[in-house]
Amino acid sequence: MLPLLVFLVFIFLVFVVPGFRILMQFERGVVFTLGKYSYTLSPGFVWVVPFIQTMERIDMRIETVDIPKQEVITKDNIPVNINAVVYFRVKRPEDVVMKISDYVFAVIQLTQSALKDVIGTNDLDTVLSERKRLGEEIKLIVDEASDKWGIDIESINVQEIELPEDMKRAMAKQAEAERNRRAMIITADGEVESSKKMLEAAQTLAKSPMTMQLKTLQTIKDVSTSQSQKVILFPVELMEILKKK
Repeated sequence: MLPLLVFLVFIFLVFVVPGFRILMQFERGVVFTLGKYSYTLSPGFVWVVPFIQTMERIDMRIETVDIPKQEVITKDNIPVNINAVVYFRVKRPEDVVMKISDYVFAVIQLTQSALKDVIGTNDLDTVLSERKRLGEEIKLIVDEASDKWGIDIESINVQEIELPEDMKRAMAKQAEAERNRRAMIITADGEVESSKKMLEAAQTLAKSPMTMQLKTLQTIKDVSTSQSQKVILFPVELMEILKKK
């Protein structure tokens, strides 16, 4: 009896215990029996047959990958350096294991190619002003191609767009010229409005001689506050006599 018990313990320790696995909630286990795909295990406490079956763990969480900055030529032949960020996840773990060896590297390469294709069909103004739309176009291309690998592309964001130095200087000069043009327009509008107000004031004063005299006295008062100024007053009657002559 004792030898049998020892044998059973030996079998349990050698052939049963090594087969126990624990899969986290965000993991799936792709099981192969003698090298052939058998099934995919869900999270929890699982067991595979030692020496006969093997299991590949696949992370099902969303992964974030930076696309290195690269030079791309726009439709109007302007070179720009662009980088992006890809958010994706595994949706079919068995395809990820069996259909591609390094799915992260494949997604990076596929995104770089799609980025060049999309940017190359748009001019610089569109690239600078419609990043979100361009990211959606790139996502559609990458998502369609990576679907057969069991990958789902969540989103692709175009991050930095770096322009050549001469293009930066040209755009800065253009922006400065635009600011100057707007400032000149505002100044001219102000002068036109000011001249209209002065004309209205002159017409109002011309209709009332008494108001004109009061305005004249007010001006004399303002001028006389400076000691360096000399004011000579002529009687109104004398002015009328001079006009008649």
